[in-house]
Amino acid sequence: MTRLDFKRKLKALYAPSRNRIVEVLVPPLTFLMLDGEGDPNASSAYKEAVEALFSVSYKAKCDIKKSTGIAYAVMPLDSLW
Repeated sequence: MTRLDFKRKLKALYAPSRNRIVEVLVPPLTFLMLDGEGDPNASSAYKEAVEALFSVSYKAKCDIKKSTGIAYAVMPLDSLW
């Protein structure tokens, strides 16, 4: 089984320097996304959107592992609501 560590591979995106301001260049990536509006602290739509994203992400992870033998961790949520 092949294991991919995207956090390590994309370290500059997920762990930039804490000692100085740095410009982070984000390469073209494929990702899941939902659009929304309103207060995420008071909106049930935000909670439902996050649940849907993680459900699809974990299903895709399992399907990819089963069909290709490639395992990886689901990346952390980045949110701009």
